[in-house]
Amino acid sequence: MARENVIEAYLRDQVKALGGRAYKFVSPGNAGVPDRLVLLPGGKVVFVELKATGRKPTSLQEAQQRKIRNLNFDVFTLDSKAEVDKFIEGCKGMIGE
Repeated sequence: MARENVIEAYLRDQVKALGGRAYKFVSPGNAGVPDRLVLLPGGKVVFVELKATGRKPTSLQEAQQRKIRNLNFDVFTLDSKAEVDKFIEGCKGMIGE
């Protein structure tokens, strides 16, 4: 079982290897927003919520994710390095790599 901070660091490093950035996302007054704002080459933007292995988003986090999706942005919840790897493969498709 991996801790959230381990998965988050792995995500940050994998996004950086793609030429992107995974900024820590904090929005005062908007509790429950996703942990990372991922900026990919070519102007692609994705939000990512990180969780310890086996953990699920809270109802507040799910509500924030719905709001973001309603604006046509992608939001992913990842709870393992394997899920980060799948996410990165999807990102490669987004940027044509």
